[in-house]
Amino acid sequence: MNFSRTPWGEWTGRGRATGTGEVCAGSWRNFRRGFSSVAGVQPTGYSGQGFSLKGEKGRFVLPPAFRKAVRESSEGRILCLAKHDRWNCLTGFGLSRHAEFAAQLEREEDLAIKRGEDFDRDLRAMQLYGFVEVPFDDSGRFVMPEHLAELGQLDAGVYFQGAGSFFTLWNPEELYRMGAGWEGAQAACRKLQADTMDKGGRK
Repeated sequence: MNFSRTPWGEWTGRGRATGTGEVCAGSWRNFRRGFSSVAGVQPTGYSGQGFSLKGEKGRFVLPPAFRKAVRESSEGRILCLAKHDRWNCLTGFGLSRHAEFAAQLEREEDLAIKRGEDFDRDLRAMQLYGFVEVPFDDSGRFVMPEHLAELGQLDAGVYFQGAGSFFTLWNPEELYRMGAGWEGAQAACRKLQADTMDKGGRK
């Protein structure tokens, strides 16, 4: 396996993925173990849902369903956030996922070649490695970076949806605009949003 440094200082590997090639809960490989600050940590899958209103000082709360998994993945209270490459939402994950990005690039490039599609490796690498590390406290409270809040249109409430190797953070209105196949997430969001608003109204 050959390693090289990217223009932004990250080390990447040129090894070929083995197995199914799918990134999902429980299937990560510590492919860059020696180069990761969280080497040896078993990556954690993210499942479930949650909802948070924007609180004092512009803080949101990472739901308990994701808080423990992120803490284990990052070996601390560090949440990684980035813009999703296709949907109008953000993605969240722990630091251990960083070790899988080089292999993910290889898989996506191989798939594009097989399909006869263009693949901009540099652009995709910037999307993957361009995440922001955000600290959160014991209660899960964190401050959303302004540029990410703008990109995700997260101005009042955030819906969290587990997606295996990461989770998504949605403005509910953006989620409700998604088409077929999103009914389950939309229904969960409506329920959690209503419950959260009801609790807030009773305080």
